[in-house]
Amino acid sequence: MPILFVTVLIDLIGFGIIIPILPFMAPQVGADNMDIALLIASYSIFGAIVGPFWGKLSDRIGRKPVLLICLSGAAVSYVILAFAHTLTMLYVSRIIAGIMSGNFGVASAMVADITEPKDRAKYMGIMGSAFGLGMVIGPFLGGILSGDDGDFMLPGLVAAGLSAAALLAGLLFLKESHDREARAFQKAEMLAGALNGNMFQTLKRSGNSKLVFQYFLNNTCHTCFSYLFPLWVGVSLAWGAREVGMTFGAIGVTMAILQAGVIGLLVRKMGELRLLAVGASLMCAGFILAIAADSETVILLAFFISVTGGTIGTPVLNALLTNRSAPSLRGQMMGMGSSSSAFGRMFGPLGAGILLSQFGYTAAWSLGIVASLMILVWAISQLRLPAENVEDAGASSHL
Repeated sequence: MPILFVTVLIDLIGFGIIIPILPFMAPQVGADNMDIALLIASYSIFGAIVGPFWGKLSDRIGRKPVLLICLSGAAVSYVILAFAHTLTMLYVSRIIAGIMSGNFGVASAMVADITEPKDRAKYMGIMGSAFGLGMVIGPFLGGILSGDDGDFMLPGLVAAGLSAAALLAGLLFLKESHDREARAFQKAEMLAGALNGNMFQTLKRSGNSKLVFQYFLNNTCHTCFSYLFPLWVGVSLAWGAREVGMTFGAIGVTMAILQAGVIGLLVRKMGELRLLAVGASLMCAGFILAIAADSETVILLAFFISVTGGTIGTPVLNALLTNRSAPSLRGQMMGMGSSSSAFGRMFGPLGAGILLSQFGYTAAWSLGIVASLMILVWAISQLRLPAENVEDAGASSHL
C-alpha cells in the first residue's frame, strides 16, 4: 500500500498541475470557452474508450506492467504540453494523456487485490486521499509555476518529471498484486467459457450495470463544478490561475484528510450505500447554493460542499464495485468503472459548457443538481432492497 500510494500520489500531482492553468493558458493559442471544455473532454473521451482495455489487460498480464505503461504515456503527454504553441498540440497532448489514464482504475484493482472486503472502503479512501493530496499540491504548483505571464512550459515539464519519478518508483519498489496463480485461474476460466463475450456482455452478466453508471453521474457532477468554477470566479471575482490553484489546493487538504481518516470510519458506522446517499446530497446542496451565491464566501462554500460530496462518492463506489466483482474480473470491472468515470468527465464540462453558452450559469449548475439527485435515488433504492437482493445484484459476477 505505501509504495502504491506514493506512486499514485506523484502521478496525480503532475495531473493536478494542469487543471487550474488550462482555462487561462489555452486562450493564448486561440481557444475559446468551448475549446476549453473540449480540451477537458478529449482527455475523458479517450480515457473512456481505452479504460476497459487497460483493466482487462491488467487481469491478463498483471497490474504493475499496465501501471508502468500508463505512467510512461502520461510523461510523454506532459512534454508535448510543455512545448505546445498551437491549439492542435494542446489537443494531441490531452488525447495522449487520456489514452494513458488507465492507471487510476488499475491502481484501484491493486488495492482490491491486497485488501479484505470488510476493509476495502477504508483502503479505497486512503488511496483516494492520494487523489486529494495530488489535487492539493498539483493545482498549487500549477498556479505558482505558471507565473504572472502564464506559460505551459514549466508546469508541463514539472508534470512530466513527476510522472517519470512515479514510473521509476513503481518500477523499482512496487510489487505485483495479481500474481501468476490468479492469472492462470482467470485463463482457465476463459478457456472454460466463463468469461467469453465482449465487455458489455460481461458487465450485463455481472449485475453491476447500474452501479457502474453511478461513476458516470458522480464524475459528471465533479467535473461540471471543476470546469465552471475557474470561469465563474474569473468573471465574478476577477481571479486568475494563481488564486484558482491556491483554492483547489486549500480545499484539497480537507478532502485528503476526509478520505484518509474518515471514510473508513463512516462506512463502518453507516454502510457504503448510506454514505453514498450523503455524498450525493452534499453535491446537490452545493450546486443549489451556487445558483444563489452572491458573495465570495458563499461561492467558496458552494465549491467546498460540492467537492466534499464528490470526494465521498469515489472511494465508496470503488468499494461497492470491487466487493461485487469476482477476483478474476476485478481489473476489467474497475476498468469499466474508470471508463464510466471518464465519460462523466467528458459529459460534465461539455454539458455545462453548452448550457453556459446558451442559457447562463443557472442552467449549467442545474446539470449537477439533476445528476446528483439521480445518484441519491439509486442509493436509496438499493437501501430499500432486502440485504440478500443487494448481494444478488452482483452475484452473477462470481459465477
